[in-house]
Amino acid sequence: MSEYVDDGHLMEVEERLKDQARAAEHRAQLERIGARVLGRTKGFGKLILFGEHFVVYKVPALVGAVAAYTDCECEVSTSGTPGVEVIDNRPAVPHYKIKKKDEGDVAIGLVLKHFGLDTEKEYSVKLTFGGDLTCVSGIGASAAQVVALSRALSYELPRPMTEDEINAAGYEGEKGYHGTPSGIDNTAATFGGLLRFQRTEGDPIFVKKQIKEPIRIVYASTGITASTTEVVGDVRAKKEADPAWFDGLLQKYCAIVAKAETAIDEADLVTLGKLMDENHSLCQELTVSCKELDDLVLAARSAGAIGAKMSGTGRGGLMLALTPTEESQNAVQAALEKLAPQVWTTMLA
Repeated sequence: MSEYVDDGHLMEVEERLKDQARAAEHRAQLERIGARVLGRTKGFGKLILFGEHFVVYKVPALVGAVAAYTDCECEVSTSGTPGVEVIDNRPAVPHYKIKKKDEGDVAIGLVLKHFGLDTEKEYSVKLTFGGDLTCVSGIGASAAQVVALSRALSYELPRPMTEDEINAAGYEGEKGYHGTPSGIDNTAATFGGLLRFQRTEGDPIFVKKQIKEPIRIVYASTGITASTTEVVGDVRAKKEADPAWFDGLLQKYCAIVAKAETAIDEADLVTLGKLMDENHSLCQELTVSCKELDDLVLAARSAGAIGAKMSGTGRGGLMLALTPTEESQNAVQAALEKLAPQVWTTMLA
């Protein structure tokens, strides 16, 4: 031992090191607790594989949740000034949050009303949204937001809720964004996985599909933010103006989605890709695709995708491409990155 270091000093150093270790363990504990809490407040994004717009008319659709999610931190008080403060830290394509703000405010209000929180007279609510789901038309960002909010309120109040009850609360919020939503987005945001979804006069019917092998997807944004309410309303107007035309498209779609479900069950990706191409053609006939989407779809096919289509609202938003291998997924991603402002990869499993 050095003559300049006594036992008391050594004990002091050892105690300081122990304090640092305890502090590090406490930080790790808080991080673990925070991760568990955030895990309870997630709403997943989604990609519609088959069924854009047709799903509104009570026929089956196939939808896959992506791994990316929105989360929500919620503070509710009766001691502060009544009102709602929203901090939106979600990543987003340019102008998305500006264009969607009014609808989002309505959606948040509907969820708070569903929980019985009067923010005009009694409750002060602070909401902080985050996560790694990039907000873009077609990814189900609105549903991910209101489902995350519903989970956060259930945790904060606290008010234990089943997954079905969370889904129902999310559906109420979706009305703020979509008027009369199909329910497909909030169901995917709540339950995750690959789902067969069908709207009915009562509760929707959904079945979680078992996939034999993971399905590799590349999806890309046009950078255009579309209003779901406006596009759905325009399709409805066209349907009412020419019922025979719409019914013809609907019957073609029903045949496609039935074959697509069989292809998924049998892990027949080649057939699944061809059916995606056919579904995109129907979306073109329905007038919900656009040049930007069509260009990305063609580029993906040229780069090796075995199927590609628009996904979601259309007239902007997203497209997706089916890529059977890691190599083809990388090739399609690289091709789309030359054209699209944002490109992502995911795996449905």
